[in-house]
Amino acid sequence: MQPLKDRFRRSGGEGRCDPAPSRLKYRLQRWMLTPGIRFGLRFGVPFCLVFAAGSAYLADEARRDTLVGLYNDARAAIQERPEFMVKVMAVDGAGASVARDIREVVPLDFPVSSFDLDLEQIRDVITGLDPVKAASVRIRPGGILQVDVEEREPALIWRSREGLALLDEQGIHVAELGRRSLHPDLPLIAGKGAAKHAAQALRLFAAAKPLGPRLRGLVRVGERRWDVVLDRKQRIMLPAQNPVRALERVLAVSEVQDLLERDVAAVDMRLAGRPTVRMTENSVENWWRIRQLNGGGQ
Repeated sequence: MQPLKDRFRRSGGEGRCDPAPSRLKYRLQRWMLTPGIRFGLRFGVPFCLVFAAGSAYLADEARRDTLVGLYNDARAAIQERPEFMVKVMAVDGAGASVARDIREVVPLDFPVSSFDLDLEQIRDVITGLDPVKAASVRIRPGGILQVDVEEREPALIWRSREGLALLDEQGIHVAELGRRSLHPDLPLIAGKGAAKHAAQALRLFAAAKPLGPRLRGLVRVGERRWDVVLDRKQRIMLPAQNPVRALERVLAVSEVQDLLERDVAAVDMRLAGRPTVRMTENSVENWWRIRQLNGGGQ
């Protein structure tokens, strides 16, 4: 009996099935195991097929219009639901005239969808009004557009060529004023550029409180300094630098020597080292008459 190995050699291996793959098949299998290729076949090919099919479908303009119409209808159906509709606008913290101005500058046609409201733009429009210092805009439950307003408080009356105007403590225009008697308690300033120095004017009014009802107002002269206007046509001419301190000096002297109670037309403090007092015409004439009666002052 021949060994099995000799019989296999003699037969030449005929009928044997070699399990080893060919070189090309081996390389193809290795290439298919690459992560990038596997990802491309799993996701890239389906995406390209869907994209190609979608592009072919949307190539027709009528189909595109149909899809746009369906999208708009679905969007409108959501936005126009009752819970998203704004029906009224409520304005709090503002007077009747300011509230009326707000409704004029925000002309909304209610009911309107909350998706169509730009709250930041509405707030910017409202704060653009002169009497409004700050504002907040929000949508309250129940379809209410809530506007909370902080108005500017008038602190001064400015008389200019255009008329009377109310200013806040920063000199910002609040509103036009028809006549002075509407706000008799507010101090009065006048002159070109006076509104730019409202804060300094308020400090001067605070320092001039001892003058009481004699104080008529402040006048800006040459857009660089102030004149304090009193009754009896008296003026205190203040310097451009440290006007509050100069006014306090005049008031201190007047309290001791009754300077402002005399026939004084103006107290000139423009030169700090050399204050000057100008008498009224009547007092000057009386002084000359007395001097002549005394023999020319001899």
